[in-house]
Amino acid sequence: MSVTIALVDDDKNILTSVTIALEAEGFRVRTYLDGASALKALSAKPADLAVLDIKMPRMDGMELLRRLRQVTEMPVIFLTSKDEEIDEMVGLKMGADDYIRKPFSQRLLIERIRAVLRRVNAVKTEPREKDEEPVLLRGRLALDPMRHTVTWSEKNVSLTVTEFLILKALAQRPGHVKSRDQLMDAAYSDDIYVDDRTIDSHIKRLRKKFRAVDNEFSAIETLYGVGYRYSET
Repeated sequence: MSVTIALVDDDKNILTSVTIALEAEGFRVRTYLDGASALKALSAKPADLAVLDIKMPRMDGMELLRRLRQVTEMPVIFLTSKDEEIDEMVGLKMGADDYIRKPFSQRLLIERIRAVLRRVNAVKTEPREKDEEPVLLRGRLALDPMRHTVTWSEKNVSLTVTEFLILKALAQRPGHVKSRDQLMDAAYSDDIYVDDRTIDSHIKRLRKKFRAVDNEFSAIETLYGVGYRYSET
């Protein structure tokens, strides 16, 4: 079954050229010229991955992602034409899986799409020898690697693939400090470069999601200048 990519951009030239490139690689493509129409369609039927422009009429990419995250954890890559880092950081905090600055090469976009999809598939389809991998229990945390589900005190916590992989890396060895580089290795493939602030943004979002079900959540600890660790106490 072919993979479906949703493209959301108000630039018809970008939609046309990227669609041609993706279809040549075997992807199925759905296109939308604004965030409002994309929200309606993707809420009813999510794609396998969405590529969202940030600056759009009617509803920008940030607002579209915020609303989509209420109904789906579909992987998202942001396109941004702005130079300010704030856009990238806000996007990552909101749950985007990656971002690419305009102008971009179509080959780069295709490779980034494939990299994010590989991470998604790595979570959903573990190798056969790991079929019996047990649920990871750490205090009030229950993390199921096979089903990609997380609960805290038996309450569901919905995580993106990147957030799930970072949490899993921390929870596997409670009390042991993981550097930002180690967390980047756990959550990203070798062909994607992210900086320290990207991991910090994901950690902040993880904490926010857990505090939504428990406002006293403090299991993810920061060791300034060193990294992060998971504490069961």
